[in-house]
Amino acid sequence: MHNAVGGEQVEEAVTHCVALLRTVADRDWEGVTAGRLEWSCRQTADHIPHAFLMYAAQLAGRGHATRVPLRITVAEGTDNAGALQAIEATAAVLVTTIRSAPRAVRGFHPYPFRSANREGFAAMGVAEVLLHTHDITEGLGVAYEPPAELSTFVLTRIFPHVQPGPSPWQTLLWATGRADLPGRAPVTEWCWYNNPVLPTDRLTLEGVTPAAAMDLASGGDGGFTWLTGGPIEGTREGAGIGVKQYEAGVLRPQWGMYVLVRREDDRAVGAMGFHGAPDEDGRVEVGYDLVPDARGHGYATEALRALSAWSLRQDGVRAVTAVIDRANVPSQNVVTRAGFTRVAENEEQLVYELRASRD
Repeated sequence: MHNAVGGEQVEEAVTHCVALLRTVADRDWEGVTAGRLEWSCRQTADHIPHAFLMYAAQLAGRGHATRVPLRITVAEGTDNAGALQAIEATAAVLVTTIRSAPRAVRGFHPYPFRSANREGFAAMGVAEVLLHTHDITEGLGVAYEPPAELSTFVLTRIFPHVQPGPSPWQTLLWATGRADLPGRAPVTEWCWYNNPVLPTDRLTLEGVTPAAAMDLASGGDGGFTWLTGGPIEGTREGAGIGVKQYEAGVLRPQWGMYVLVRREDDRAVGAMGFHGAPDEDGRVEVGYDLVPDARGHGYATEALRALSAWSLRQDGVRAVTAVIDRANVPSQNVVTRAGFTRVAENEEQLVYELRASRD
């Protein structure tokens, strides 16, 4: 999965977009509203290169705090053919930036966790092309449907909360308020979700997207470079749980699985995450495992402290629990060092809990 970081998908999306819009470049785009938007078709077309350059700048700038202060516009007086030229040229800039960015680099983006990686920016770039080409062609009365795999690329990277439908394209249109989907209520407000990250002293906990979870569950690396021996079976099983949650439409990105990545060499050393969103009592269960060569260095304790502290700061969360086999003494030591207390047990398992300090 290492090479599938999105540059190819951006190129393919732009190729389809430009090829179709060139056939109607001689028509009036300024006086026609683009689909359900308030913009004209021409304003919508001009927005695409703006988005491409902003995404490239954010990723290249590698800043997590604020948007890069740029003003980007298509030159006044440019005709429709020129607008398409701008789309192609700025797409090349975005693609080059994506392909040259190291895997661990993130740039600022507000939705919803304040940053995105190269694959996230690629998915957003593809979404801009697919959705705004739809808006323009709907306004002009031209049929348009992109390849299904492009919609799937977007959905499995930045719409992890959206249950897959029978048609990836119709699902994407529904998820962005552009179409109806049988059996689902109309969408009136939406945003895409880049994967969450949580830094510690030595690690970065990186939220696993549905695309990465599918790859891990099927025997791949999920886009990570693993320490020798990884990923182990527990990680693959956890990824499989995430895939099932995604397919059922109940996956909540921040309450899913995180891969533990060592900062010093960008090697994945294990995985940690939640079995699901907090229950009605405000409890959330956590699980974890490490690659054998990564054990004994305190990584699991460091990650568990950070993830538990984060979860207990969330509204309504009262306790984090961990259920551990009696024979798994190393894991019991991890939760104890992280501040958990044993609260229950049976013949086979021990239950540990860490409660919010406000209780």
